[in-house]
Amino acid sequence: MDFSFLLTQMVSGLTLATLLFLVASGLTLIFGVGNVFNFAHGSFYMLGAYLGYQVVTVWSLNFWFALLFAALGAGVFGALIECLVLRRIYGRANEGGFQILLTYCLILIIDDLVKLVWGAEYKSISRPAGFSGSLTVGDIAIPSYNLLIIAIGLVVVVASWWILNRTRPGKIARAAAVDREMLGALGINVPLTMTVVFGIATALGGLTGALAAPLRTVTPGAGIEVIIDSMIVVVMGGMGNFWGAWLGALLLGEVNAFAVAFVPEWATLFSFLVMVVVLIFKPEGLFAPRTTRKV
Repeated sequence: MDFSFLLTQMVSGLTLATLLFLVASGLTLIFGVGNVFNFAHGSFYMLGAYLGYQVVTVWSLNFWFALLFAALGAGVFGALIECLVLRRIYGRANEGGFQILLTYCLILIIDDLVKLVWGAEYKSISRPAGFSGSLTVGDIAIPSYNLLIIAIGLVVVVASWWILNRTRPGKIARAAAVDREMLGALGINVPLTMTVVFGIATALGGLTGALAAPLRTVTPGAGIEVIIDSMIVVVMGGMGNFWGAWLGALLLGEVNAFAVAFVPEWATLFSFLVMVVVLIFKPEGLFAPRTTRKV
């Protein structure tokens, strides 16, 4: 084991952590602002991957347009689902149970829609021009596309912090996480706020799906795998905590990268083992969650 091996695995882990964070941040945003647990969030990741495939492979258009199209498509679809479906169960008795049941049904529906439109066979997307090779530093070769994913993740982290803390819409979203009733009394359109937040969160999922597609196979059911890892990240970070999701994704990504290298047959187990260890010592998550009050 030498330095080049360690650096390669660290970059691989950071790439996985970035993808997990982008998905988990959307899941965290929905839960933190609206107290909605969107079990179908991984399906928007899958939808984004297929939309990216449609743009790049079928329409032969630019990969960067595919990212934008996947984000917009998943975001609009997510906003429509929140407005037309999820909004109907807000405030009901046993709302949490309704959320889980309803969003699980959405997984089945979106999976079947994907199979109906694109078929059940595996798809693939080529990497964008200029990012198909590697960046060589001495005797270390780092895939340039991995570095691009990491850079995009850093931009999202900084942009999210700035929007949530320095802009009026971000402050409104944070206020909605604390007291939606008071926010409505101040004249803010709370239902519209919820719809926009849900759309942004699902857009992040769609963007991540298209971004991950050149590294992974595009296939129906891909959302189930990513939602499990994202849930682990959210639970480790603290339900509804944005920065906790970032730290949880970083921890899980690096552990997975080195587990695959050293004990590949036990790699999946390590994801759950890390979560168990974190919850033993920090049962509320790595960061305390924001308190949310229902209407």
